[in-house]
Amino acid sequence: MKFLGKFFLTLLLLILLGLVVLYVMLQTQWGAGWFSRWVSDKTAWHLSLSKIEHNFSSPSHIILDDFSFGHDGQPAVLVAKRVDLGLALVQFSDWLHFDSIEVRDGEINLANQTPDTTLPIQANRLQLNNVRIDSPHSTLPMMAQRVNGGIVPWKPTPTDMLGSDAQFQMSAGTMTLDGVPGNNVLLQGSVNQRRLVLTNIGADLARGSMTGNAERDAQGNWQIDQLRLNDIRLQTHQNLSDFLNPLRDVPSVSINRLDMTDARLQGPDWAVTDLDLTLKNITLRGDDWQSDGGSLSMNAGNFINGGFELNDPIVNANFSAQGIELAQFSSRWANGVIRANGTWTRSDKRLTLDDLAIAGLEYTLPQNWRDRWQQALPSWLDSVLLKHATANRNLVIDINPAFPFQMTALDGSADNVLLARQHQWGVWSGKASFNAAEATFNRTDLRHPSITFNADDQQVQITEMSAFNGSGLLEGTANVGQDAQRALTLNLKGQAVPANVLQNWGWPALPLSGNSNLLLQLKGSLSANAPLRPSVEGNLSVTTDSQSVQQTMRGGQVQ
Repeated sequence: MKFLGKFFLTLLLLILLGLVVLYVMLQTQWGAGWFSRWVSDKTAWHLSLSKIEHNFSSPSHIILDDFSFGHDGQPAVLVAKRVDLGLALVQFSDWLHFDSIEVRDGEINLANQTPDTTLPIQANRLQLNNVRIDSPHSTLPMMAQRVNGGIVPWKPTPTDMLGSDAQFQMSAGTMTLDGVPGNNVLLQGSVNQRRLVLTNIGADLARGSMTGNAERDAQGNWQIDQLRLNDIRLQTHQNLSDFLNPLRDVPSVSINRLDMTDARLQGPDWAVTDLDLTLKNITLRGDDWQSDGGSLSMNAGNFINGGFELNDPIVNANFSAQGIELAQFSSRWANGVIRANGTWTRSDKRLTLDDLAIAGLEYTLPQNWRDRWQQALPSWLDSVLLKHATANRNLVIDINPAFPFQMTALDGSADNVLLARQHQWGVWSGKASFNAAEATFNRTDLRHPSITFNADDQQVQITEMSAFNGSGLLEGTANVGQDAQRALTLNLKGQAVPANVLQNWGWPALPLSGNSNLLLQLKGSLSANAPLRPSVEGNLSVTTDSQSVQQTMRGGQVQ
């Protein structure tokens, strides 16, 4: 019996000696190299270490120096100057599940990880100190540097460093989060089965700052509880439509409150300066939106989109399930002022402007304004109704060489004018009158031109049309049909006007000179798809002090 006791005691001592030797050897450079080669040879992962450290003052921790770990045949997923492994009792059943893992001065790059594999290690807590992270396909897609923070618990999946159920808190010197770059970033939140909750977001963004909180569900719908952007100075190479595409690409974005103060945004052909904005209680879904009790309050220094520019625009609007109440819109535009208020109703997609005022404009019409007038309106705008509109002291210019015109000090008023219906511009109902101090139509000067018309479903009736030319007066009436042919009838009378006053407007020159009295009766078609001249038929009578001429026009040609 004594022999057996001595044998087992000796065996135990030898085992303990072997463990001590192994413990000492593993903490040498040779031991770290041997362990690295053993893991690399026996598993589908490659491991590299320069040293393994253990201190009895912290018996539950193992320190790995110059750590590099990744899948065979792939670049390393985790590289760090030092990794601190905290041991746990759970390792008796799952030896790669640690109590804690601290990564210091390193890099975690999940872009180097194959899609069908995941890191074999887990921890109750992952601590990061000065770490670079590249995780492009995770629930929280990011590229970040100088990251400090923690994830509890840490159970990474093949494509997600956060795992499927964890809480996290991290700060970063620089971070690109879901494509948006920022500096001095702070993130706090949690993830649960791809539901992402950001309880606190803070960052220096585009030379300004951002704070807020938000969440995204498993289907990709965003709920922004509060987001505040201050002093943003953003330049982008994208046009305005592409810049806004991220809002359309996600299934929906629900905004409880968004505040933006003193922002400046600029693209290749658009810009917004000194923007202050508050947006509440609205859900954006593709090109549509829903709201119940939402509102928008906005003002800016300038808004530019291509050749369109607004100065000092102010917008106050209220949103509801029925549509939009435009409580206030005002802006300086083309050296003048424009003001409006009204509603847009969702049921019939009608924009109703209760009051529109335009004053002091100096506006040159775009070269293709006639083409724009004939283009169909977008799907969200079926009709436009002006309940009341006024114009004061405006200058309107058309530089189209085929028929240029200019109207100076243009005044007017309109009531219940239906400017668009079934997505098509026109004058479909209502009444209006306009007058100007001076005008030029294709190099013919007029003084005090004026026009009054009313419209219904059948026709636009011009009940009064007059202007002074030379030392005389031109007066007339006209009717334009509302069908596709746009049948035109015109009666024009002139008293003491130049005999060839109509020459610049398309009637051939007459063998007369001096002042005359004239009478023109004309019919034609203003169809959008055909020129006017071939459709014109009319009679002209011109009388001067010494002679008179009567002419007949058929098919746009004088007989």
